[in-house]
Amino acid sequence: MKSAHDLVADAKARIHEVELDAAEAAIRDADVLLDVREAEEFHAGHIPGAVNIPRGLLEFRLSATPELSSRDLKIVLYCKTSGRAALAACALQDMGYLQVQSIAGGFDAWSTAGKTVATPSLPTFE
Repeated sequence: MKSAHDLVADAKARIHEVELDAAEAAIRDADVLLDVREAEEFHAGHIPGAVNIPRGLLEFRLSATPELSSRDLKIVLYCKTSGRAALAACALQDMGYLQVQSIAGGFDAWSTAGKTVATPSLPTFE
């Protein structure tokens, strides 16, 4: 019986992971940057320009969003540490997406490296 770690290791063997030093260039070249973390994680901070589609909804949202239906889209994915993004990248490949990449180390590696993090501002109710 496989564990979650086994599934992530299998996924990482099938996908293309972009090392952190090449991530900014991959993001600039991408058509869409997807953050597959949960909404509360995204709102605490995310890579600028990212669109949040939680891992559990990814296949459904992509299928229901015409702008994301082209299988030629250049997609870069990330999550907290890269496990969910690896699983998501495999799912997208299985759906026929041809240009899918995941950021090695995920958001934790990005923020630890001191790269720019966007945090939404909350409205004031004064």
